[in-house]
Amino acid sequence: MPDSTITVPADLRRDLSIASVRSTIVDVPTVRRHKLSQTSVTAQSYVIVEVRLANGAVGVGEAATLGGPRWSEESVEAIKANIDAYLAPALEGLPADRFEAAGARMDAAAKRNNAAKAAVETALFDAVGKTLGLPASALLGGAVRESVPVLWTLASGDVGQEIEEAENKLAARLHDTFKVKVGALSPEADLARLRRLAGALEGRAGLIVDANQAWDETTAVRCLPVLAELGVRLIEQPLPAWNIPGMARVRARSAVPLMADECVFSAHEMLAVAQAAAADAVSLKLVKHGGLLNLRKVAAVAEAAGIGLYGGCLLESSVGAAAHLQAFAGLRELAWGCEHFGPQILTDDLVQEPLRFEDFHVHLPAGPGIGITLDQDKLRGYARR
Repeated sequence: MPDSTITVPADLRRDLSIASVRSTIVDVPTVRRHKLSQTSVTAQSYVIVEVRLANGAVGVGEAATLGGPRWSEESVEAIKANIDAYLAPALEGLPADRFEAAGARMDAAAKRNNAAKAAVETALFDAVGKTLGLPASALLGGAVRESVPVLWTLASGDVGQEIEEAENKLAARLHDTFKVKVGALSPEADLARLRRLAGALEGRAGLIVDANQAWDETTAVRCLPVLAELGVRLIEQPLPAWNIPGMARVRARSAVPLMADECVFSAHEMLAVAQAAAADAVSLKLVKHGGLLNLRKVAAVAEAAGIGLYGGCLLESSVGAAAHLQAFAGLRELAWGCEHFGPQILTDDLVQEPLRFEDFHVHLPAGPGIGITLDQDKLRGYARR
């Protein structure tokens, strides 16, 4: 991949040096319970990172988790501790536009910790973009789209409530594809729930199913014919992340495409999934891949293998969603759209101008950096004490 350092005059380069890194844990309530196979949340927790440069520019990034270290090993408490104690000291004084060098320093300072690194790297891109008056997408090669099709996730477990929720989203022209979280109930109960959803939305909306690693191979194979019959478009991570051979066997028997999520954090893991023919699509997330640059590297491996791209989320606020959109904007192919509905599931947002959801798309925010302005009053109001 080409070097991602941008060229700026020497006097401005001195001003681009990293002066400070600040992290803040925030907890924002959700409008309803969001239920996954392994946990459920009624408030979403983030670490907001603010990087200040010597020139006074402040860049913002975000790391999201789901109910603590249940989706991956990182919790907001660990993310903040590792940023403060290890990542921030490693970057002090480095010119902020040396993105690859910053990544190398963070990798030397801490293993994994991908969400923490992603939040810091996002803040660097935001600060440099604000300094130069350029969107982060331009620093990544430029945008090929201004909006992305966006789905909504149905995850309360109450099928009546989910049908009503979906109808409201359709009527408002916000979402016409719905991802259904399964795995918390028995397979029989989940299939009955899916039958009701498919019947209620038939011909007006598409369905994706996400098991979040909850099924074994036998269960997945048993459910496949029903999912195909119901017209499900995509099945996300039905098996545990370690079972890539099992994913390949399930994919070989499935009429519905399979998507890899938790089994692909790095470009190396993406290569292994591609070599095993274990997926038709991959979910791209900053918290998994460790930043904008690594997300693009994972996407490049997937593209080379003919695997489709999908913009995944971890219920990010407008801060994290905007960062993802900057990366997605430059991908030539994004066949499966994205699921960055996170700002809409929060009772409040953390930015001055929320993202625009319209005509079943989420729109790339205008402005330099990642395109948003952090609301300091809300940051203080939702900060954990």
